[in-house]
Amino acid sequence: MGSHRLLGIIAAGCVALIVTLSGISGVVAADTPATRIAIVIGPSSHPPGTHEVEAGARVMEHCLNHLEGMPPVRAEVYTEWPGAARLEGTASIVFIGDLFPPVRMPEPERIMADLAAMMDRGCGLVCVHYATGLRAEHVANDGDHPLLRWMGGYFATGCKHHQSVARVVKATITPEAGEHPVLRGWKEFTFDDEPYWNNYFGPDGPAKNVTALASTMLPPEAPTKQTVVWGVDRADGGRGLGIVMPHYYRNWWNEDLRRLVLNGIGWTAKLDIPADGVNSTLPAPAAFNPAAAEAAK
Repeated sequence: MGSHRLLGIIAAGCVALIVTLSGISGVVAADTPATRIAIVIGPSSHPPGTHEVEAGARVMEHCLNHLEGMPPVRAEVYTEWPGAARLEGTASIVFIGDLFPPVRMPEPERIMADLAAMMDRGCGLVCVHYATGLRAEHVANDGDHPLLRWMGGYFATGCKHHQSVARVVKATITPEAGEHPVLRGWKEFTFDDEPYWNNYFGPDGPAKNVTALASTMLPPEAPTKQTVVWGVDRADGGRGLGIVMPHYYRNWWNEDLRRLVLNGIGWTAKLDIPADGVNSTLPAPAAFNPAAAEAAK
């Protein structure tokens, strides 16, 4: 057999092997199970254009189900507590509503027990804007609550032990220094919103496993550095994230804010966050059925 013919056979074999391996790789990629993320909507009585918890949940669902250049995610919105069985295998649970939704939904004790079991197995937890909030009747006299451990802190509204502040202002949101995955791809931005400040992180301040991720200087008349996004690496292996924005529905179309939120959700679900952050695109605001037309402006 001539050397040229032998080389041709070897080359053909190599090509066939590469094609075969590529096919196998493609099958594995196609069969990669989607990371499950649950988005739970709590009650809200805010006027159109503010909070818009159902439309905001649909925005997050849309973005997570259409991530660009990332492994598949299956996000699903629930308007009531779905129960532990339906949430089995969920990588992270996201709450949006007026106050931490479990304290306002039917059968709060059952929901908290379900959540405790999920947290014990390392499920992620994210609370968005007012969903970070607890009132005096929801916490112990000293402010203790499972949310302190699951999320690292909370917005204390109407509490005796601590007084957080809610006020619509023009605020500049600044990423903290560091290499945390939630910080990837977004830059400092200024907007009109209601980023709660003086949030509660326990009687001695944030625990060692709590990381400040974004801050702002508030109040305008006497500014001091305030943490408005934070993450916790829990002892159970799970991750929690609190983000006290957005108040206005229109601010979901702020690309830096949206990337910050999506980075945070992805991080709690233990996804690999790209170097430029989680990229997403959105249709017009009206596509997510806000409560009234003025919300979509």
